Amino acid sequence: MKKAVKQFIKVWKFTVLLFLIVLTFSYAMFQGGFVSWFLFYSFLPFALYCLVLSFYSLKDITVTREISKSDYNAGEQMTVKITVRRNSSFPLFYLMTGDHLTESMNLLPLKTNSKALLIAGMKKELSYEYTIDELPRGEHFFQSITVRIGDPLGLLEKEKAFDLENKIMVYPAYTELLYRPFENHYDQGMTASRERVQRDTSMAIGVREYQPGDRFSWINWKASAKRNEIMTKEFEQRQSHDVFVVMDCVPDQHFESIVSFTASLLRAVLTKGAQAGLLTISNERIAFPIRGGEQHHQQLLYHLAKIEAKSFAPLEKVLETDGLFFQQTLSFMLVTSRLTKQLIEKASFLGQRKGSITIFFIKAEKELPTEKERSLIAVANARGVRIVMIHEGDFAQAFSEVNFN
Repeated sequence: MKKAVKQFIKVWKFTVLLFLIVLTFSYAMFQGGFVSWFLFYSFLPFALYCLVLSFYSLKDITVTREISKSDYNAGEQMTVKITVRRNSSFPLFYLMTGDHLTESMNLLPLKTNSKALLIAGMKKELSYEYTIDELPRGEHFFQSITVRIGDPLGLLEKEKAFDLENKIMVYPAYTELLYRPFENHYDQGMTASRERVQRDTSMAIGVREYQPGDRFSWINWKASAKRNEIMTKEFEQRQSHDVFVVMDCVPDQHFESIVSFTASLLRAVLTKGAQAGLLTISNERIAFPIRGGEQHHQQLLYHLAKIEAKSFAPLEKVLETDGLFFQQTLSFMLVTSRLTKQLIEKASFLGQRKGSITIFFIKAEKELPTEKERSLIAVANARGVRIVMIHEGDFAQAFSEVNFN
């Protein structure tokens, strides 16, 4: 139907153009005089240009879109370059291009100028750039590019859409955190830390030969004297905590901050050499097992890039009904912006049976907790549930109060 309408409009405009040529010529013939012929000869170049332009094929044009990279972090700036090339030098009065973005990009309150009006003339190659200042988190697609040409009087326009698909992945913004386990258990977790600072220097379990990098205070002088070589104490290697993160996916104004902090937390844990898992329940339940390594990290980031706040189950309901929590003993970390009595009760029950539990409570920048929230934090502390209040823009302080032994 749309194609038929467009075709009708083209035929109608062409008919109007011919009618105007005949009309101005008839006016000059019957009226005579300088004015009438001046009008005819003034209109004739435009009319002839329109006639020639009507036979100009847009197949002569090729369009390319250049994006510097395909992976970004939320909030980054992206520059897109559009290039239009022609095989002929046929003069064009103007050439208008428009880059079609997906709805996830168009609905943003960004001053994005993806359209451009180019004065083509006889140029065979034209290009322009537009910038998106703050990329939103998610998977975004660039679809087609529309090219439109026309005459100076607007009597004739031709348009063609070029299918050029590009995809970019915008991962959640993250903050570099220094992860420090809240509790030091030697029997919790399965991953031996790869960092020397994780050794417990109060529990020597033997001696070994000196190795470059050993501290002077670790030298066992008695054993060194007996063996006539430098020997150092062998300490128990502390096992890092296996961490399981549960992210609240209920629609909330702080949801992007929740995603950003979760990404920062997982990155910090995995960078430390520990293992981490993740559970999210949005439009579907997705659970990542407790693992380590860069590949696992990338899978978590990819999931967090696409996650949406579409959960109808509050976090306390998730803790109550999800059977995953009754299968493991480890450190649970919950990330939410809503603190309720029911959540604290479920978290306390879980912590008593299955390990330590920490709730990261996300607040807006410089936002103070309400009286009710202060009361709930006191109740949580009394029940053994750790509440860590995190303000937007100050994620780096998440583990600032944790001390090493």
